[in-house]
Amino acid sequence: MIRRATLQAGVPAILAFMALNAFLSINHLKQMQKLTAVTFESSMIQADISCLLNDLTDMETGQRGYLLTENPSYLKPYIDAKGRIETDFARLRVALASRAERERSAESQLESAASAIQAEMEHSINLREQGYRHRAFMLISSNEGMKFMDAARGLLSSLSMAENRSFARANSEKDASLSKALAETIIANSSLLVLTVFLFGLIRYHGRALEREAAQSRQALELRDFQLEKLTSALSNQIRSGTSDIEGNARLLLENYGGFLPRHGHEYAEQIRNSAAQMERLRQDLLSGPSPNGHEKAA
Repeated sequence: MIRRATLQAGVPAILAFMALNAFLSINHLKQMQKLTAVTFESSMIQADISCLLNDLTDMETGQRGYLLTENPSYLKPYIDAKGRIETDFARLRVALASRAERERSAESQLESAASAIQAEMEHSINLREQGYRHRAFMLISSNEGMKFMDAARGLLSSLSMAENRSFARANSEKDASLSKALAETIIANSSLLVLTVFLFGLIRYHGRALEREAAQSRQALELRDFQLEKLTSALSNQIRSGTSDIEGNARLLLENYGGFLPRHGHEYAEQIRNSAAQMERLRQDLLSGPSPNGHEKAA
């Protein structure tokens, strides 16, 4: 009973461990997907920051080249960057929507600084196009644009550092989650393996115990069959002896005293002898059938 109860409890336990293992795996997978999304988002924000820095640098390069040479071809980096910067700011603004207020505020300040830089560059380029070279260079020498550019670079650096911290934190959490997942998986699978091995051994032991019990039952049954056969044989011999005596006495009665018996007495003696013969035939028929162990009985 104890073995059977253990087996009945073991199967649900294995299923429970399997369900727990699947739950832990799915949970860790979701956690890893979440952390991967965070690191990917940080990488994309870093790329947007780099694009904005390149935009400002290209605009500054194009402005300075044109002011020095008055060659319109030098304005190409400026024009290209001017066409990209609004899109890059819009992408960064959307990416920082879920970030802290400080980062969103830095992005807003960055847009203001970039607008001021662009206005200063536009003014200086217009002056140079109109032939006011000295006034354009005086505007550059005022360092007003440099102040805005330094402020923009500082804000970009601040945003980049914040994303670096977010990226490092997400990577640290990912490593911790991987270590935790590995430990939990090892524990769960080890427990499942131990329980499976235990149940397998218990099943083998239970099977062998059933085989032993079956062998003992067969031996006991064979012993009872043997005892029953002996008893049947003894009773058969007694019955055969009795029927033989009855039949012999009836035959002697008819042979020796048949002439002295009345007709009814003679008939009764014949009936007794015939009944004894029928009982003997019936006994032989019963003994001639298969025995409980499958062998023919000897008459």
